[in-house]
This record gives sequence, structure tokens and C-alpha cells, in this order.
Amino acid sequence: MELTDNDWDIIEAVLPAIPTGKRGRSWRGNREVLDAILWILRTGAPWRDLPEKYPPYQTCHRRFQKWSSDGTLEKVLRAVAGKLQKRRQLNMTECCIDGKFVAAKKGGRL
Repeated sequence: MELTDNDWDIIEAVLPAIPTGKRGRSWRGNREVLDAILWILRTGAPWRDLPEKYPPYQTCHRRFQKWSSDGTLEKVLRAVAGKLQKRRQLNMTECCIDGKFVAAKKGGRL
């Protein structure tokens, strides 16, 4: 599942511009890197298992780390959530996050 053009129109504005310096390799596009990041998050696969149709996993992981630490991914989430709220497709008063972790102990009862 790749980003649609409508999705991209919402997200593109909040992503940082690609540097256009003359040194080194040219940067991979934000859209293809974000598609790869979303694939990893959706599947739970390790970065090394990223399919070849995406940029190198090192590039995607590095950009994921940068966007996580500088708040870019939060801006993406807020932009998408804001658009969905305007369309009345998301009601934040009815949202919750549920998670559960159960540690398996060696020799423990089932």
C-alpha cells in the first residue's frame, strides 16, 4: 500500500525540503522514503528486509531517525489527523490506544 496522491498532497508540505547541494550523492525523494518507512511500520519487519523497490534501508532508517527526533513525523501525523477531522472522518474524542505486553517466563505456568 503506497501513499496516494491525495495523501501526498497533505503530507508533502510538512516534510523538509531535499538538500540540493553539489557535493555527494543526490538525496532520495521524501515520498519514496516515507513509503518505505510506512511499510516497515505496517509490517513490523526489520529494516534489512525492506523490499528492493524502496530506497536502501540505511537511507530510510537514517531519515526515520532524523524525522522522529526533529518532530517531522509528529507534524505528518497532525496534518493527516487534521485533514480527517475536517472531513469528519476522525473524532479525536473517541480515540484510544491499547497495548499489552506479557512477559514469558522460563518454566512458568501457562
